[in-house]
Amino acid sequence: METLLLNSDDVNENAQMGELIPVIEDAFAAYERGDAQMPPKSYIDLPQYNGDFRSMPAYLDAGEWDAAGIKWVNVHTDNNEKYDLPTVLGTMIYSDPKNAFPLAVMDGTSLTQLRTGAAAAVATDHLAVEDATSMGIVGAGVQSYTQLEAIATIRPIEEVVISDLDEERVAKFIDAFEDRFEIRAGSIADAAACDILSTVTPVESPIVSREDVGEHTHINAMGADAEGKHELADEILFDAKLVIDDYEQTTHSGEINVPWSEGVLTDEDIYGAIGEIVVGEVPGRTDTDGITVFDSTGLAVQDVAAARVVYEHADENDNGYPFDLVGLNA
Repeated sequence: METLLLNSDDVNENAQMGELIPVIEDAFAAYERGDAQMPPKSYIDLPQYNGDFRSMPAYLDAGEWDAAGIKWVNVHTDNNEKYDLPTVLGTMIYSDPKNAFPLAVMDGTSLTQLRTGAAAAVATDHLAVEDATSMGIVGAGVQSYTQLEAIATIRPIEEVVISDLDEERVAKFIDAFEDRFEIRAGSIADAAACDILSTVTPVESPIVSREDVGEHTHINAMGADAEGKHELADEILFDAKLVIDDYEQTTHSGEINVPWSEGVLTDEDIYGAIGEIVVGEVPGRTDTDGITVFDSTGLAVQDVAAARVVYEHADENDNGYPFDLVGLNA
């Protein structure tokens, strides 16, 4: 037996968004049903490097298949400027649950981008208006690309507004999608007025105000992934149907972590978890809903589910580099 080494190209080639979205939905459902083990995300804080590490292990039993793995991931905000490296780097180890053999070691950075986009698409499918055709994105970094790719898979997106202080990043984003969408640069208010809004920034002071948001806008709050991060004004959270991915993670490091820790936002303000909606325990969008918000911190079960898809297809397609990691062939 050999372990498959899969780089970024291999991950992207073997994880088509149309297949990934329902698999991530299955992961939310399994987690809600209790058919998964996912210890809390652990952090190693490195303020001297303006960064941190996170370890994210999980086991997932989706019925017809099961999977296990761990992602070792970081956020180092100075990486691009100082080292010409992405802010987020990740490595995923995907293992066979029945015997613990490491089936694959793969690029976790691309995997994170793909499963994060897919998670937003699952939430959007359940919480956005059915005829949503416009999408705003605040933040033109790497996560913005899979947000659009994924959400355009489940809604007929025609118009896209991208907002970012970095004009070069905006131009690059527009260039990537102008052949497929009516796309333009705009203000945060322009983006927030769309049918769907995804925020993918690392800010610690809210940049989207209540006045910016359309009355029936669905918001995917994807940027907050550590204590103190906060993209949306508290008034948006109070007025919205507020859906989270995991209580422990969102109250610790999600979009709601700041107002929740201050006691401004309480458990009563949380409508439910995305898993509850997926399995039908509570309804998603109803005719009476206005603003909806999905607070996404990213779950290890998503990584494991996505890694399974990547590994299975890469193995079928003879992609990647097989090597004797364990030394069975020595």
